[in-house]
Amino acid sequence: MLRFALLGLGAATLVGLLIGMGSETVLASFSALSWSLLVVLVFPFVLISVFDTLGWHYAFSRNLVPFGALFAARMAGEAVNMGTPTASIGGEVVKAWLLRPHVAMDVSVPSVIIAKTTITIAQGLFLAVGIAVAWPTMMGDSALLRGMEWLLLVEVLAVGGFVLVQLGGAFSGVAWAARRLGGADTMRALVPMDDALRRFYLSRPRRLALSIACHFIGWVLSALETYIILRLLGVPLSLVTAVVIEAFSTAVRFATFVVPASLGVLEGGHVAAFVALGLGASAGLSFSLVRRVREATWLIAGLVAFAVMRSVRPVVPAVSPGG
Repeated sequence: MLRFALLGLGAATLVGLLIGMGSETVLASFSALSWSLLVVLVFPFVLISVFDTLGWHYAFSRNLVPFGALFAARMAGEAVNMGTPTASIGGEVVKAWLLRPHVAMDVSVPSVIIAKTTITIAQGLFLAVGIAVAWPTMMGDSALLRGMEWLLLVEVLAVGGFVLVQLGGAFSGVAWAARRLGGADTMRALVPMDDALRRFYLSRPRRLALSIACHFIGWVLSALETYIILRLLGVPLSLVTAVVIEAFSTAVRFATFVVPASLGVLEGGHVAAFVALGLGASAGLSFSLVRRVREATWLIAGLVAFAVMRSVRPVVPAVSPGG
């Protein structure tokens, strides 16, 4: 119920921004894009998705799932995350479930958790880069810079806690609670997942590093997308400024994950960041809406992928033999 309320509040915020700045200004920006909008819908987001899929690929202890299946499952899961009020959890479950023709759930679920961890670590690293490149051009008492630093601190604490929970046996705790509630049989597969997580973090440092690196490249390419969109909108900026904008944007998304698609909050954050950088409020809102159009396009593609993949019958047991 809370997430629906937040969604409504976010939508109201977006409408308020549109009314306050004038929809004519935003529409003029879209008109300026013309056919270039079709380019933005595809490039460089395809490359971003490829590297994020590689990040998931390396979150498995070994190569088990074809890249095409991972790409489609990830696209479907992200569509669920973006299009439903599940706090970025429902889509992760969908990703694991869609891989059932290739691996058992006690293999796919740990990989999804590890990939979620490595993409967030990479996000934190990218935010740190954004802060580093912002320092020479922004005053140390800049509200935008201070906000980015606080968001980085929150992210470091959250990721650190998440990793400690995984190493400490999160699934064993859930299984214990399930046994107390009489659901031991249904939760029996959870305990081996703790071992899978620990084994990966402790014995697969190369794949862990590669997963983080691939996701980090994905974040860098997101900054390139920001630069391309804004240049096509006629906004003069440098690549460094694009990195700062994208770093702040990803941090806002992380901090507001409970708001479906960070609707309204992200647009407000962009407006504030663009004003702080001297780029203008209308440019920030126009940029946000172009991104929303791209997101909506890939959301539809992800839902199509989900519809196709859900009909594929599993060919492996739900739990690995001996799990």
